[in-house]
This record gives sequence, C-alpha cells and structure tokens, in this order.
Amino acid sequence: MTILQNVSLRHLNTFGIEAKAKEYCRITCKDELKQVLSKKSKHPLFVLGGGSNMLLTKDVDALVLHIDIKGIEVIDSDDTHVTVEAKAGENWHHFVMWCIKHNYGGVENLSLIPGNVGTAPIQNIGAYGVELKDIMVSCEAINIKTQEERIFNKDQCKFAYRESIFKNELKNQYIITSVRFRLTKTDHKLNMDYGAIKDELKKNHIDNPQIRDISNAVIAIRQSKLPDPKEIGNSGSFFKNPIIDNEQLEKLQNNFSDIPYYRVSDSKVKVPAGWLIEKAGFKGKRLGDYGVHNKQALVLVNYGNAKGTDILNLALLIQKTVLRIFNIRIETEVNII
Repeated sequence: MTILQNVSLRHLNTFGIEAKAKEYCRITCKDELKQVLSKKSKHPLFVLGGGSNMLLTKDVDALVLHIDIKGIEVIDSDDTHVTVEAKAGENWHHFVMWCIKHNYGGVENLSLIPGNVGTAPIQNIGAYGVELKDIMVSCEAINIKTQEERIFNKDQCKFAYRESIFKNELKNQYIITSVRFRLTKTDHKLNMDYGAIKDELKKNHIDNPQIRDISNAVIAIRQSKLPDPKEIGNSGSFFKNPIIDNEQLEKLQNNFSDIPYYRVSDSKVKVPAGWLIEKAGFKGKRLGDYGVHNKQALVLVNYGNAKGTDILNLALLIQKTVLRIFNIRIETEVNII
C-alpha cells in the first residue's frame, strides 16, 4: 500500500476527464483500508470505485482511496437459492456474467451497467424493471472515523429510486467493502415487462428464454443506445427519470399527447428524462469536444478533451430548458465533483 502524489485520474473515470488527485492510494483489502483510515490524513478523503457515476470538474484536493478489493464466493446454498458475496472492487458487469455462467438468476436485467459492486448499493442501481434492492441481502462497510465494520441489511439501507442511506443520512461516513446477494438456482423469475426486451427476444426467435437470453437482450439494447466509455467518454444516464403526479401529467398531455410514462403508484407516474431532453432539442447536439449522444439523450459525452465544467454547463442548460418547456425539474444521477 503506497500513497502517491499528484496522480492523474483520467483513466479512472469513465468520462475520461483529466483531473489530478492530490494524493492517491489503491486499496486491495480491508486491512489496507483500515490502515490508511487510521492514519488520519491531513487531506480530506475521496472514495473512488469504478469511476462511472461522477463528473470531475476540477482537481481533487484530497486523498483518493481507490477501492480495488476483488473476489466472488458462494456463502450459502440450498436446492433453490444461493447467497453470493462479491467484493467492492469487482466490476459490476463481470459479476453479472459470473452469476449467469453459474446459472444464478436475478441479476440478468442489470447487465452492462457500468461501475463496481461496492458503489451499486449507494445508487440502488436499476434497469429494465429490476433494482439492486430486489436481490441484495446485505452489505459490509467500514466506518471512516472509527474503522469499525458494520453489516447493513436491506431494510437498513433505506433504498428508494436511485437512493439509499449512503447518499443521505450516512453520506461520507462508510466505505462499502462487500455486498451479498440472494439469487435463484432454479425456477428463475424472468422480468420481461419492458417492451424492448420482448422485441429483442422476438427478433431472435426466442420463445422460451433463459436468464442468459434476458442478459443478451439487455446487452444488445444498451449497446444500441449507449456508447462504450472506452470509445466515447460518458457516465451512462446523466439524469434521473422524474416522477410527477397525475394532475401534472394531464396538463402536459394537453400539449404533448405522445408523452410516455410509467405508473409507479395510483397518483404518480415516471416520465423518461431522455424523452424530455430529446423533445427540448438536445439529442445529438455537439459543442466541440462534448455534447449529447445521438442515440440516447440521457447520455452526455466527452468526445476527446472536454473539461468537466463544459459538460456541467451543458447539463445545467438542459435542466433549465426542460424546466421552462415542461415545468419538470430533472435531477442529475451522476455525482458532480
């Protein structure tokens, strides 16, 4: 374990933004993490996982702890279910592929989501009708101040749409080191409610899909819409899908009869932020080295050497325009640093 000075973070964030860390330390086990936390650095701490859910707008004047703890193992198993533990530094998609290889069901709809396992509970990641909270049992975390280990069960995490206790009451107080999941071994419950998944299966003439088929469908859908960060810098969906009430929906339908929505309760619906941004005229808009992706308006991109402030200013303009046209505030899903 070595603490380095003035380290470039360009290759450690999926936007590919150039920014330097005042100090940097790669963490490969819990003991290393406890050791560096106990030293009480003179600099503030900045916890870095897969670098997929952040936009760097400046150098990081902090000790950057790169959580790179690896490992996947089966903790418990019976005839129908298995409990799997994945360490925080495991790439999320690699973990999903490991589960599918072993025929463990429940994570297939979450294929190709960028980032690492350790940051997944913070965001309560989700896609195509499945959220992390649907499959997670617990997570282990270390208290930054005391270095004490604590287990958080699913209820204690206070999950909501792209929310958790780690983004609110306990923000910057714990570092997640591993996550446990309860997955199916037999009689997999396939979630195919989204039309895009059904269309993809139909296109491939799959009438009796297995979990691998669902994963392949989700991968194909995501690849058709979302750019590979290795080719074009991006952080996936930059904005959350807003939730509005029925009254506001009815008002919008008077002017936008084709507005899509998904009901989340009797009184509220979720509106796709990508549709709002596209209707506002931003889809495919390019401003030099940055812009909005031409296939998915939710994705802001760095085409080469954009600054984080460039992308932030574009995001602010999009928010302002959507508010003016639709009277809807769209919030960022990405953390702005």
